[in-house]
Amino acid sequence: MGKRLTKIVTRTGDDGTTGLGDGSRTGKDSLRIGAIGDVDELNSQLGLLLTEDLPEAVRGALLQVQHDLFDLGGELSIPGYPLLKEAHVIRLDEWLAHYNADLPRLAEFILPGGSRGAAQAHVCRAVCRRAERSLVALGAAEALNDAPRHYLNRLSDLLFVLARVLNRSAGGSDVLWQRARDE
Repeated sequence: MGKRLTKIVTRTGDDGTTGLGDGSRTGKDSLRIGAIGDVDELNSQLGLLLTEDLPEAVRGALLQVQHDLFDLGGELSIPGYPLLKEAHVIRLDEWLAHYNADLPRLAEFILPGGSRGAAQAHVCRAVCRRAERSLVALGAAEALNDAPRHYLNRLSDLLFVLARVLNRSAGGSDVLWQRARDE
């Protein structure tokens, strides 16, 4: 495993590079650092979502996701050191099946919104999709473990479903897109 930070200000990044967990250095504009940053932003947005009043089971799932995303950041910072496994993806699939089971079938597109928690879950979903695109771009340039890509794809689906769950939990419903509307 990589080195733990004992000092935050090192000035070693002043030249536009940053250290990876394996001790190597890379440009701060590299695909790898972009992916790490997008995963970190997703984790931060989830932290914001967790400040909302959430059902305990949803809170527990999101806390586990935060830990998984931290592991994903570690995997990205130490090339060739896999931390996320297909078992993590399977757990997301199980949560998806559980939370989606009680939701009404969608007959129309929905808009991001409703309750604050649901709106923030949609922000997390959008950031998750960006993190996934960053990971796909990195994977086109370098060999990567498949599980992180699968994980982010499934997580964005889960965040969409949880947004719907949170709207219902708050006493509301989905905000439906209206095809025919006054413009």
